Amino acid sequence: MSLRVAVQMDPLESINIAGDSSFALMESAQARGHELWEFHVGTLAWENDGSAQGRLTAFARKVTVQRVEGNHFTAEKHTRIDLAQDIDVVLMRQDPPFDLGYISAAFLLDRLRGKTLVVNDPREVVNAPEKMFVLDYARFMPPTLVTRDLAEVRRFQEQHGAVVVKPLHGNGGKAIFKIDADGGNLSALFEVFNQTWPEPHMIQPFLPEVSQGDKRIVLVDGEFAGAINRKPGEGEFRSNLAVGGFAEATELTAREEEICAAMAPELRRRGLVFVGIDVIGGKWLTEINVTSPTGIVAIDRFNGTDTAARIWEAIERRHAAL
Repeated sequence: MSLRVAVQMDPLESINIAGDSSFALMESAQARGHELWEFHVGTLAWENDGSAQGRLTAFARKVTVQRVEGNHFTAEKHTRIDLAQDIDVVLMRQDPPFDLGYISAAFLLDRLRGKTLVVNDPREVVNAPEKMFVLDYARFMPPTLVTRDLAEVRRFQEQHGAVVVKPLHGNGGKAIFKIDADGGNLSALFEVFNQTWPEPHMIQPFLPEVSQGDKRIVLVDGEFAGAINRKPGEGEFRSNLAVGGFAEATELTAREEEICAAMAPELRRRGLVFVGIDVIGGKWLTEINVTSPTGIVAIDRFNGTDTAARIWEAIERRHAAL
């Protein structure tokens, strides 16, 4: 069955098709015979039309994609479409940060419940920010402190030595700082963090195992679909590909298999179809990425798999069950 698919994403013109997961999903959808539309989150509009749910629209354009660098899509003119009447599936794929704009868009998309399938489930995306949802699986995490209190951070550092400080709702490895065991610059850094972000911050021991890689594991409807090991680039401790890390093929450890099995039922229940989890040293779970997970292009390149097709199979099953 052909589906009408609208992708809520950052500008299609600016993406790097060589590694972009959203583009891979669009390419796969098109190959399966689905119709593609693209729109920016800023064009969402809800209006009270007298119905129970109201009318949610977006200023969208119908697109065709192709894997040609510099000429990767063609598009028709923008038009305002009704996301409940004109669309079967919405992919929520704009990049974080997970802020009030992101949350508001998710709540608007949740108004489509029962009519248009939104992936990942927008209400559960709100309920599962990366560094908060992971607290549900604290038994798999390294020692972790979430606080705005400098005295608490000093106590934690005295216990654990060198630490990593990161924004609670950051993404892509941005604004992650390592503080050495002597605590130099900790006060100044925490002052900047507290002035920049109103929420608490996450502090964890620096894990030397990160030099051996930070594994991205992709789960599709709760099931393991593939993994890559991301290693830091020269002079870096962060392994995110967005900040210069590089990827290599990998397999799961027994501990990682245990982590995936523990999470599977809850991911399925929440409608979190495409999820990327991050594990350091084969045992330390650090994040559960649900907003706009990445990594499937590199995974498929190393493993000869087709993760995008597997995601679409899960989406098609869920749509058929609406």
